[in-house]
Amino acid sequence: MATITRQFLMILLLVPQLLTTLAQTCSNHTFSDNKLFDSCKDLPMLQAHLHWNYIPSTKNVHVAYRAAQESTGWIAWAINPTGKGMVGSQAIVAFQNSNGSMTAYPTAITSYSPSMQPSSLSFQVSNISAEYTKGEMTIFAIVGPLAKETSTNLVWQAGTSVLNDIPQGHSTSGPNVQSMDTVDFHSG
Repeated sequence: MATITRQFLMILLLVPQLLTTLAQTCSNHTFSDNKLFDSCKDLPMLQAHLHWNYIPSTKNVHVAYRAAQESTGWIAWAINPTGKGMVGSQAIVAFQNSNGSMTAYPTAITSYSPSMQPSSLSFQVSNISAEYTKGEMTIFAIVGPLAKETSTNLVWQAGTSVLNDIPQGHSTSGPNVQSMDTVDFHSG
């Protein structure tokens, strides 16, 4: 009897963790417009996921970055070609603007207090768009052509407020300062 009770308790403890893990995986996500991506990575912070297709012939990467977010907040995904961390990142930011439509644009992060205004990046980015559905914001873009390296430093962020169609600062502790990783777009 004690063995059955222990097993039952273990199942009760593990099932919620398993369901949470499955819900947060990138591999079971279906995009609203049936876009398909060959590779994906569950990012370790901010309930975020990166999906991509690397095109070797052009060295372009078709990207979808998605993260849980309230409609009043914002998300950003970036490549830092010069190092790790926020400063030096070349970002794409997305938010729901004052007229209710989604806005997405590139912005270079040059300091710890960036303007978050649209600006040019140090590499090409095109076909930028964003959507908000079911409590998630998603950024779509084509990045590249990439330089010789397909392995790169990633940074991503989320903030809770947008004022006059400008994303406002994010938390400077916890997951926001830990939202860094690397990815190799070619090998996954």
